[in-house]
Amino acid sequence: MAMAKKQLEAYKKRLLEKKKGLAEAYNKNKTYGRLTEDEGTQDLADKASSAYTKEFLYSLSNTDREILQQVDEALHRIAKGTYGVCMECGEEIEKKRHEAVPWASHCLSCQWKVEKYIYRLSGSDPASIGIGNSARTLGGALASRS
Repeated sequence: MAMAKKQLEAYKKRLLEKKKGLAEAYNKNKTYGRLTEDEGTQDLADKASSAYTKEFLYSLSNTDREILQQVDEALHRIAKGTYGVCMECGEEIEKKRHEAVPWASHCLSCQWKVEKYIYRLSGSDPASIGIGNSARTLGGALASRS
């Protein structure tokens, strides 16, 4: 079943707002990084604290970049008319999943499979670090609200 135009526009608006917020956060982190590079007279403790903060901000911006890419892909799916359809199984993505993660490209079941595969490739057990459990728990929570 195709998503209603009004609902699609609401998701598009949320995605564009998220994209704007991520771009602002990226620019703020970039500016902060430049400012900390200019601090020439620091003692060893200040330098260590500054290095930790920079590393934290850069890792945060890596996550932000990944989400930004997913947001862009979701906007592209809206333009193509495939938004709301799982890229793996072709089934409709649950409305509550899109409410929680508007850039989601997989239904809960397929997302769990993707995460499980990624963590198996990395040599980790997804259940040992909670991957998959959150999808099953969220899936149960979503099903109980329906």
